Amino acid sequence: MILSKENLAAIRAAHVVTPGDDIFSLPEKVLQFGTGVLLRGLPDYFIDKANRQGIFNGRVVVIKSTDSGDAGAFDRQDGLYTLCIRGIENGRKVEENLVCSAISRVLSAKSQWAEILKLAHSPEMQIIVSNTTEVGIQLVEDDDVRQTPPSSFPGKLLAFLYERYKAFGGSADSGMVVIPTELIVDNGKKLAGIVRQLAELNKLEDAFVDWLDAHCSFCSSLVDRIVPGKPDAATLTRLEQELGYKDDLLSISEVYRLWAIEGNEKVKDVLSFAAADAGVIVAPDIGIYRELKLRMLNGTHTLSCGLAVLAHFATVKNAMDDASFSAFVADLMLKEIATAIPYELPIAEARDFGVRVLDRFRNPHIQHQWISITMQYTSKIKMRVIPVLLNYYQQHGTVPAHMALGFATYLLFMQGRSGPVTDDKAAYLSGIWQQAPAAVVKQVLSDSTLWGADLTSLSGFEAAVRENLESLMNKGAAATLAQLTTKKSVL
Repeated sequence: MILSKENLAAIRAAHVVTPGDDIFSLPEKVLQFGTGVLLRGLPDYFIDKANRQGIFNGRVVVIKSTDSGDAGAFDRQDGLYTLCIRGIENGRKVEENLVCSAISRVLSAKSQWAEILKLAHSPEMQIIVSNTTEVGIQLVEDDDVRQTPPSSFPGKLLAFLYERYKAFGGSADSGMVVIPTELIVDNGKKLAGIVRQLAELNKLEDAFVDWLDAHCSFCSSLVDRIVPGKPDAATLTRLEQELGYKDDLLSISEVYRLWAIEGNEKVKDVLSFAAADAGVIVAPDIGIYRELKLRMLNGTHTLSCGLAVLAHFATVKNAMDDASFSAFVADLMLKEIATAIPYELPIAEARDFGVRVLDRFRNPHIQHQWISITMQYTSKIKMRVIPVLLNYYQQHGTVPAHMALGFATYLLFMQGRSGPVTDDKAAYLSGIWQQAPAAVVKQVLSDSTLWGADLTSLSGFEAAVRENLESLMNKGAAATLAQLTTKKSVL
């Protein structure tokens, strides 16, 4: 049988937590842009947990913003999905299977825009959450909010908020709490700025902009949980046999979870689901959480993913089982990145966080695909790595050997011969690869439009990247890793 509201009573497995019937009558309080596994495995998980505890008592309407993918599974399963949580917490092995019921329905922005706008008229709608990837929060200057729908995510958001403003006559209590979860520093502030610019470009009335400023809270946030999504076919078959039902939306998640949200007491009152789990933090400043996660976890992933693909490791766990690769990741994280985070915090705190991240990377239940980490490789390096690289030079004045190798593997991966490349700069970088490798290194590193800085000005960095790239091309990833280890032992 397939997972659905009708079949919940037939689920007999004692190790599956299912929702009660009262959950399905809860009002819709959250509008969510994005159907991805991260949203389902973190924000929706927290809301589901709060509903079970009788705290938040609200459900999520999900907006499918793009034409890709299929919302049919959500319809067939009445928005239900299983989250299989696996890992270690406080020294205790954790294996939980939850049927999450936070999602009430999924609507298509393309074909159901009028129905989405109707939700703006609901007084119980309070919160907007998004995850549209890093490239989703961008200004599209010619975006018309009167289109059905507007083309960009900020355009859709502005149209919804404008409809809300008109529906309630700009009342103070009709304001919304908007929480983007895209991995962009100060994502809330950036989204708010784009929405205001679009309001001006669309010549919306000043009173609406005043309402936005006074009564809508755009909260920067940070999400941290590895949710790789649907497991491989063999694991899925085994899990479905254990659970006793089929689930096309089943996902595996690690135990660790963090959603840090920048907000005041008023925001905290609206986000009442935060009381259900210590993993939700609402605070006036989330800078330390952002920097630790963005640099130590995401930055390490970004600088390692190309090397892992070139070395033919499919998953993070596979790579961490290899002694040389595991040593590379540990040294990159604890000796280079931890010492150069552009935020004032004790080095011991950064390294303690890093040790926990390494444990998470080694979680045998998480099959996190390296190829998925390479998506939007260029923008990830710019946001996650470049500030650390520049600060490393400011702090130490020497070449960070592991970062240099990570950058070289990025360049080789972007040649397009090692695997599928999903990157806005793919065509540009592929064109550069018509030159000799040394010229590729020089042109890419010196391109300040990519990085916001000329990286050839960093003493020795260009030469180190060039040397690593030549080694990768001539000797391969394994030999290049071994070469780095040999250099370390000599030093």
